[in-house]
Amino acid sequence: METELSKRLGIEHAIFGFTPFPAVAAAISRAGGMGVLGAVRYSDADELARSLDWMEENTGGRPYGLDVVMPAKKVEGVSEADIEAMIPEGHREYVRQVLAKHGVPELGPDDVSGWRITGWMEQVARNQLDVAFDYPIKLLANALGSPPADVIARAHEHDVLVAALAGSARHAGHHKDAGIDIVVAQGYEAGGHTGEIASMVLVPEVVSAVEGIPVLAAGGIGTGEQVAAGLALGAQGVWLGSVWLTTTEAELPSRVLIDKLLAAGSGDTVRSRALTGKPARQLRTEWTDAWEDPAGPGTLPMPLQGLLVADAVSRIQKYETEPLLGTPVGQIVGQMNSERSVQAVFDDLTRGFERAVDRINRIAGRA
Repeated sequence: METELSKRLGIEHAIFGFTPFPAVAAAISRAGGMGVLGAVRYSDADELARSLDWMEENTGGRPYGLDVVMPAKKVEGVSEADIEAMIPEGHREYVRQVLAKHGVPELGPDDVSGWRITGWMEQVARNQLDVAFDYPIKLLANALGSPPADVIARAHEHDVLVAALAGSARHAGHHKDAGIDIVVAQGYEAGGHTGEIASMVLVPEVVSAVEGIPVLAAGGIGTGEQVAAGLALGAQGVWLGSVWLTTTEAELPSRVLIDKLLAAGSGDTVRSRALTGKPARQLRTEWTDAWEDPAGPGTLPMPLQGLLVADAVSRIQKYETEPLLGTPVGQIVGQMNSERSVQAVFDDLTRGFERAVDRINRIAGRA
Protein backbone atom coordinates (compact mmCIF):
# COMPACT_ATOMS: atom_id res chain seq x y z
CA MET A 1 0.00 0.00 0.00
CA GLU A 2 2.71 2.43 -1.06
CA THR A 3 2.12 5.59 -3.12
CA GLU A 4 4.09 8.69 -4.02
CA LEU A 5 2.62 10.45 -0.99
CA SER A 6 3.50 7.66 1.44
CA LYS A 7 7.06 7.63 0.08
CA ARG A 8 7.29 11.39 0.52
CA LEU A 9 6.21 11.11 4.15
CA GLY A 10 8.35 8.07 4.89
CA ILE A 11 5.53 5.71 5.82
CA GLU A 12 5.18 2.11 4.71
CA HIS A 13 1.44 2.12 4.12
CA ALA A 14 -0.63 4.99 2.67
CA ILE A 15 -2.99 4.78 5.63
CA PHE A 16 -3.65 7.92 7.66
CA GLY A 17 -5.38 7.24 10.95
CA PHE A 18 -7.22 10.01 12.77
CA THR A 19 -7.87 9.41 16.46
CA PRO A 20 -8.32 11.40 19.68
CA PHE A 21 -6.21 8.84 21.56
CA PRO A 22 -2.39 9.17 21.70
CA ALA A 23 -1.94 5.42 22.23
CA VAL A 24 -3.87 4.68 19.04
CA ALA A 25 -2.05 7.36 17.03
CA ALA A 26 1.34 6.03 18.14
CA ALA A 27 0.34 2.45 17.34
CA ILE A 28 -0.79 3.49 13.85
CA SER A 29 2.59 5.09 13.20
CA ARG A 30 4.45 2.08 14.56
CA ALA A 31 2.41 -0.18 12.27
CA GLY A 32 3.64 1.75 9.24
CA GLY A 33 0.88 4.30 8.75
CA MET A 34 0.55 7.95 9.75
CA GLY A 35 -1.04 8.41 13.15
CA VAL A 36 -2.86 11.74 13.35
CA LEU A 37 -3.78 12.93 16.84
CA GLY A 38 -6.98 14.95 17.18
CA ALA A 39 -6.36 18.13 19.16
CA VAL A 40 -9.91 19.43 19.60
CA ARG A 41 -10.27 18.06 23.13
CA TYR A 42 -7.10 19.80 24.33
CA SER A 43 -8.24 23.17 25.65
CA ASP A 44 -5.09 23.12 27.81
CA ALA A 45 -1.94 23.54 25.72
CA ASP A 46 0.17 21.95 28.45
CA GLU A 47 -1.95 18.80 28.26
CA LEU A 48 -1.38 18.65 24.51
CA ALA A 49 2.35 19.02 25.10
CA ARG A 50 2.30 16.08 27.49
CA SER A 51 0.51 13.96 24.90
CA LEU A 52 3.02 14.93 22.22
CA ASP A 53 5.86 14.12 24.62
CA TRP A 54 4.28 10.69 25.02
CA MET A 55 3.97 10.35 21.23
CA GLU A 56 7.67 11.14 20.85
CA GLU A 57 8.51 8.36 23.29
CA ASN A 58 6.17 5.78 21.77
CA THR A 59 6.23 6.14 17.99
CA GLY A 60 9.66 4.57 17.56
CA GLY A 61 10.84 7.52 15.51
CA ARG A 62 8.03 7.05 12.98
CA PRO A 63 6.23 10.13 11.58
CA TYR A 64 2.94 11.37 13.01
CA GLY A 65 0.60 14.33 12.58
CA LEU A 66 -1.91 16.56 14.35
CA ASP A 67 -5.52 17.41 13.50
CA VAL A 68 -6.94 20.77 14.60
CA VAL A 69 -10.32 22.46 14.23
CA MET A 70 -9.70 25.97 12.97
CA PRO A 71 -11.88 28.32 10.90
CA ALA A 72 -10.33 29.77 7.75
CA LYS A 73 -11.22 33.30 8.85
CA LYS A 74 -9.71 34.76 12.00
CA VAL A 75 -12.18 35.39 14.83
CA GLU A 76 -10.57 37.41 17.57
CA GLY A 77 -11.77 38.94 20.80
CA VAL A 78 -14.55 36.41 21.43
CA SER A 79 -14.35 34.39 24.63
CA GLU A 80 -16.10 31.18 25.63
CA ALA A 81 -18.14 33.21 28.11
CA ASP A 82 -19.31 35.48 25.28
CA ILE A 83 -20.51 32.46 23.35
CA GLU A 84 -22.17 30.90 26.40
CA ALA A 85 -24.19 34.10 26.89
CA MET A 86 -25.75 33.64 23.43
CA ILE A 87 -27.41 30.31 24.36
CA PRO A 88 -31.18 30.74 24.89
CA GLU A 89 -32.55 29.67 28.25
CA GLY A 90 -35.20 27.58 26.48
CA HIS A 91 -32.50 25.35 25.02
CA ARG A 92 -30.88 24.93 28.43
CA GLU A 93 -34.24 23.93 29.88
CA TYR A 94 -34.75 21.38 27.11
CA VAL A 95 -31.41 19.74 27.96
CA ARG A 96 -32.46 19.56 31.61
CA GLN A 97 -35.76 17.92 30.62
CA VAL A 98 -34.13 15.24 28.46
CA LEU A 99 -31.61 14.37 31.17
CA ALA A 100 -34.32 14.29 33.85
CA LYS A 101 -36.48 11.99 31.71
CA HIS A 102 -33.67 9.44 31.69
CA GLY A 103 -32.67 10.00 35.34
CA VAL A 104 -29.13 11.20 34.59
CA PRO A 105 -27.54 12.44 37.84
CA GLU A 106 -25.70 15.73 38.17
CA LEU A 107 -21.92 15.77 38.13
CA GLY A 108 -20.36 15.63 41.56
CA PRO A 109 -18.68 18.67 43.17
CA ASP A 110 -15.24 17.35 42.28
CA ASP A 111 -16.17 16.31 38.74
CA VAL A 112 -14.94 18.41 35.84
CA SER A 113 -16.81 18.44 32.58
CA GLY A 114 -14.38 16.68 30.28
CA TRP A 115 -16.15 17.29 27.00
CA ARG A 116 -16.09 20.84 25.70
CA ILE A 117 -15.77 21.79 22.04
CA THR A 118 -13.42 24.72 22.55
CA GLY A 119 -10.68 23.70 20.13
CA TRP A 120 -12.59 25.49 17.36
CA MET A 121 -11.84 28.85 18.99
CA GLU A 122 -9.15 30.95 17.34
CA GLN A 123 -6.94 31.40 20.37
CA VAL A 124 -7.24 27.81 21.58
CA ALA A 125 -6.29 26.43 18.16
CA ARG A 126 -3.37 28.84 17.84
CA ASN A 127 -2.12 27.86 21.29
CA GLN A 128 -2.23 24.25 20.13
CA LEU A 129 -0.12 25.14 17.10
CA ASP A 130 2.40 27.00 19.24
CA VAL A 131 2.93 23.71 21.03
CA ALA A 132 2.75 21.47 17.96
CA PHE A 133 5.44 23.25 15.98
CA ASP A 134 7.90 22.55 18.79
CA TYR A 135 7.58 18.87 17.85
CA PRO A 136 8.62 17.09 14.64
CA ILE A 137 5.08 16.62 13.33
CA LYS A 138 4.96 15.82 9.62
CA LEU A 139 1.31 16.62 8.91
CA LEU A 140 -1.17 19.27 10.05
CA ALA A 141 -4.79 18.52 9.18
CA ASN A 142 -7.74 20.86 9.64
CA ALA A 143 -11.21 19.41 10.06
CA LEU A 144 -12.89 22.69 9.03
CA GLY A 145 -11.11 23.03 5.71
CA SER A 146 -8.25 25.36 4.86
CA PRO A 147 -6.73 27.03 7.92
CA PRO A 148 -5.82 30.74 7.80
CA ALA A 149 -3.10 31.64 5.30
CA ASP A 150 -0.57 32.52 7.99
CA VAL A 151 -1.00 29.05 9.55
CA ILE A 152 -0.35 27.36 6.20
CA ALA A 153 2.75 29.49 5.73
CA ARG A 154 3.95 28.72 9.24
CA ALA A 155 3.49 24.99 8.69
CA HIS A 156 5.47 25.14 5.46
CA GLU A 157 8.26 27.00 7.25
CA HIS A 158 8.49 23.94 9.54
CA ASP A 159 8.38 21.53 6.54
CA VAL A 160 4.96 20.32 7.67
CA LEU A 161 2.42 19.32 5.02
CA VAL A 162 -1.08 20.74 5.43
CA ALA A 163 -4.22 18.69 4.78
CA ALA A 164 -7.82 19.87 4.70
CA LEU A 165 -11.06 17.92 4.63
CA ALA A 166 -13.51 18.50 1.79
CA GLY A 167 -17.03 17.23 1.22
CA SER A 168 -17.37 18.47 -2.36
CA ALA A 169 -15.21 19.19 -5.41
CA ARG A 170 -15.97 22.89 -4.95
CA HIS A 171 -14.58 22.84 -1.42
CA ALA A 172 -11.54 20.95 -2.66
CA GLY A 173 -10.91 23.62 -5.30
CA HIS A 174 -10.89 26.29 -2.61
CA HIS A 175 -8.31 24.26 -0.70
CA LYS A 176 -6.10 24.06 -3.76
CA ASP A 177 -6.32 27.83 -4.21
CA ALA A 178 -5.37 28.29 -0.55
CA GLY A 179 -2.12 26.35 -0.98
CA ILE A 180 -3.13 23.12 0.77
CA ASP A 181 -0.78 20.15 0.19
CA ILE A 182 -3.28 17.28 0.66
CA VAL A 183 -7.06 17.15 0.28
CA VAL A 184 -9.05 14.61 2.30
CA ALA A 185 -12.16 13.75 0.27
CA GLN A 186 -14.56 12.77 3.04
CA GLY A 187 -17.74 11.08 1.88
CA TYR A 188 -21.20 10.96 3.38
CA GLU A 189 -20.51 7.61 5.05
CA ALA A 190 -17.83 9.04 7.33
CA GLY A 191 -18.12 9.59 11.06
CA GLY A 192 -18.10 13.10 12.49
CA HIS A 193 -18.66 16.22 10.41
CA THR A 194 -19.41 15.18 6.86
CA GLY A 195 -21.20 16.33 3.75
CA GLU A 196 -23.88 14.80 1.55
CA ILE A 197 -21.89 13.14 -1.27
CA ALA A 198 -20.92 9.47 -1.05
CA SER A 199 -17.25 8.50 -1.25
CA MET A 200 -17.58 6.54 -4.50
CA VAL A 201 -18.81 9.70 -6.23
CA LEU A 202 -16.80 12.25 -4.27
CA VAL A 203 -13.26 10.86 -4.52
CA PRO A 204 -12.87 10.90 -8.32
CA GLU A 205 -14.56 14.32 -8.48
CA VAL A 206 -12.05 15.73 -6.00
CA VAL A 207 -9.10 14.04 -7.74
CA SER A 208 -10.11 15.80 -10.96
CA ALA A 209 -10.77 19.13 -9.24
CA VAL A 210 -7.34 19.34 -7.59
CA GLU A 211 -5.21 17.70 -10.26
CA GLY A 212 -1.60 17.63 -9.10
CA ILE A 213 -2.45 17.59 -5.38
CA PRO A 214 -2.58 14.27 -3.48
CA VAL A 215 -6.04 13.19 -2.34
CA LEU A 216 -6.91 10.89 0.55
CA ALA A 217 -10.15 8.91 0.36
CA ALA A 218 -12.26 8.97 3.53
CA GLY A 219 -15.65 7.66 4.55
CA GLY A 220 -16.84 4.06 4.52
CA ILE A 221 -13.32 2.63 4.56
CA GLY A 222 -12.41 -0.07 7.05
CA THR A 223 -11.19 -3.04 5.01
CA GLY A 224 -8.29 -3.62 2.67
CA GLU A 225 -10.69 -4.04 -0.25
CA GLN A 226 -12.09 -0.60 0.48
CA VAL A 227 -8.57 0.81 0.66
CA ALA A 228 -7.90 -0.65 -2.79
CA ALA A 229 -11.11 0.91 -4.08
CA GLY A 230 -10.03 4.34 -2.82
CA LEU A 231 -6.66 4.06 -4.55
CA ALA A 232 -8.34 2.78 -7.73
CA LEU A 233 -10.43 5.97 -7.76
CA GLY A 234 -7.26 8.06 -7.88
CA ALA A 235 -6.51 8.69 -4.22
CA GLN A 236 -2.92 8.45 -2.96
CA GLY A 237 -3.98 7.17 0.41
CA VAL A 238 -6.91 6.67 2.76
CA TRP A 239 -8.02 8.51 5.89
CA LEU A 240 -9.51 6.21 8.53
CA GLY A 241 -11.12 7.29 11.79
CA SER A 242 -14.01 5.15 13.00
CA VAL A 243 -12.28 1.79 12.70
CA TRP A 244 -9.85 2.67 15.51
CA LEU A 245 -12.60 3.24 18.10
CA THR A 246 -12.87 -0.45 18.98
CA THR A 247 -9.14 -1.16 19.03
CA THR A 248 -7.64 -2.35 22.29
CA GLU A 249 -5.47 0.78 22.50
CA ALA A 250 -8.47 3.14 22.37
CA GLU A 251 -9.61 4.94 25.50
CA LEU A 252 -13.36 5.09 25.10
CA PRO A 253 -15.06 6.20 28.31
CA SER A 254 -17.20 3.15 28.98
CA ARG A 255 -17.67 -0.55 28.38
CA VAL A 256 -21.31 0.16 27.58
CA LEU A 257 -20.30 2.38 24.65
CA ILE A 258 -17.82 -0.17 23.32
CA ASP A 259 -20.53 -2.85 23.39
CA LYS A 260 -22.94 -0.54 21.56
CA LEU A 261 -20.38 0.00 18.80
CA LEU A 262 -19.65 -3.71 18.46
CA ALA A 263 -23.37 -4.48 18.21
CA ALA A 264 -24.26 -1.66 15.79
CA GLY A 265 -25.06 -2.19 12.13
CA SER A 266 -24.22 0.13 9.27
CA GLY A 267 -27.77 1.54 9.46
CA ASP A 268 -27.47 2.51 13.12
CA THR A 269 -25.84 5.90 12.54
CA VAL A 270 -27.38 9.26 11.71
CA ARG A 271 -26.15 12.66 10.54
CA SER A 272 -27.25 14.91 13.37
CA ARG A 273 -26.53 18.42 14.60
CA ALA A 274 -27.08 17.30 18.19
CA LEU A 275 -23.41 17.23 19.14
CA THR A 276 -21.89 20.37 17.62
CA GLY A 277 -24.51 22.23 15.60
CA LYS A 278 -23.10 20.99 12.28
CA PRO A 279 -24.18 17.71 10.66
CA ALA A 280 -22.02 14.98 12.17
CA ARG A 281 -22.51 11.25 11.68
CA GLN A 282 -22.82 9.43 15.00
CA LEU A 283 -24.59 6.52 16.62
CA ARG A 284 -28.33 7.06 16.60
CA THR A 285 -29.55 7.29 20.19
CA GLU A 286 -32.46 8.72 22.13
CA TRP A 287 -30.26 11.82 22.52
CA THR A 288 -30.03 12.38 18.76
CA ASP A 289 -33.74 11.56 18.42
CA ALA A 290 -34.59 14.19 21.04
CA TRP A 291 -32.96 16.90 18.94
CA GLU A 292 -34.97 15.83 15.89
CA ASP A 293 -38.26 15.92 17.82
CA PRO A 294 -40.55 18.64 16.36
CA ALA A 295 -41.69 19.39 19.90
CA GLY A 296 -38.16 20.41 20.86
CA PRO A 297 -36.40 23.72 20.23
CA GLY A 298 -34.09 22.36 17.54
CA THR A 299 -30.31 22.60 17.53
CA LEU A 300 -28.25 25.76 17.69
CA PRO A 301 -25.51 26.64 15.19
CA MET A 302 -21.89 25.74 15.85
CA PRO A 303 -20.33 26.47 18.34
CA LEU A 304 -23.38 27.22 20.50
CA GLN A 305 -24.72 23.66 20.37
CA GLY A 306 -21.40 22.15 21.42
CA LEU A 307 -21.16 24.40 24.45
CA LEU A 308 -24.85 23.88 25.30
CA VAL A 309 -24.56 20.09 25.50
CA ALA A 310 -21.03 19.82 26.89
CA ASP A 311 -21.95 19.15 30.50
CA ALA A 312 -24.85 16.91 29.45
CA VAL A 313 -22.56 14.71 27.36
CA SER A 314 -20.14 14.46 30.29
CA ARG A 315 -22.97 13.35 32.57
CA ILE A 316 -24.25 10.80 30.04
CA GLN A 317 -20.76 9.37 29.69
CA LYS A 318 -19.94 9.35 33.41
CA TYR A 319 -23.14 7.54 34.38
CA GLU A 320 -23.19 5.38 31.22
CA THR A 321 -26.81 6.22 30.43
CA GLU A 322 -27.24 3.59 27.73
CA PRO A 323 -30.22 5.04 25.76
CA LEU A 324 -28.45 8.40 25.41
CA LEU A 325 -24.86 7.20 25.11
CA GLY A 326 -23.26 7.61 21.70
CA THR A 327 -20.21 8.81 19.82
CA PRO A 328 -19.29 10.07 16.35
CA VAL A 329 -18.80 7.05 14.10
CA GLY A 330 -19.22 6.24 10.42
CA GLN A 331 -21.31 3.64 8.63
CA ILE A 332 -18.30 1.31 8.71
CA VAL A 333 -19.39 0.58 12.31
CA GLY A 334 -21.35 -2.36 10.87
CA GLN A 335 -18.02 -4.10 10.20
CA MET A 336 -16.49 -3.23 13.59
CA ASN A 337 -17.60 -6.44 15.28
CA SER A 338 -14.64 -7.32 17.50
CA GLU A 339 -11.96 -5.65 19.57
CA ARG A 340 -8.56 -5.90 17.89
CA SER A 341 -5.19 -4.27 18.33
CA VAL A 342 -4.14 -1.55 15.90
CA GLN A 343 -1.54 -3.94 14.49
CA ALA A 344 -4.23 -6.57 13.92
CA VAL A 345 -6.30 -4.00 12.02
CA PHE A 346 -3.28 -3.25 9.83
CA ASP A 347 -2.71 -6.94 9.22
CA ASP A 348 -6.33 -7.35 8.10
CA LEU A 349 -6.09 -4.24 5.89
CA THR A 350 -2.96 -5.58 4.23
CA ARG A 351 -4.49 -9.00 3.56
CA GLY A 352 -7.69 -7.49 2.20
CA PHE A 353 -5.74 -5.12 -0.04
CA GLU A 354 -3.74 -8.02 -1.47
CA ARG A 355 -6.94 -9.98 -2.13
CA ALA A 356 -8.45 -7.03 -3.98
CA VAL A 357 -5.34 -6.49 -6.10
CA ASP A 358 -5.18 -10.20 -6.96
CA ARG A 359 -8.86 -10.17 -7.94
CA ILE A 360 -8.42 -7.19 -10.25
CA ASN A 361 -5.31 -8.71 -11.79
CA ARG A 362 -7.24 -11.88 -12.56
CA ILE A 363 -10.05 -9.89 -14.15
CA ALA A 364 -7.48 -7.97 -16.20
CA GLY A 365 -5.86 -11.24 -17.27
CA ARG A 366 -2.58 -10.46 -15.51
CA ALA A 367 -2.55 -13.42 -13.14
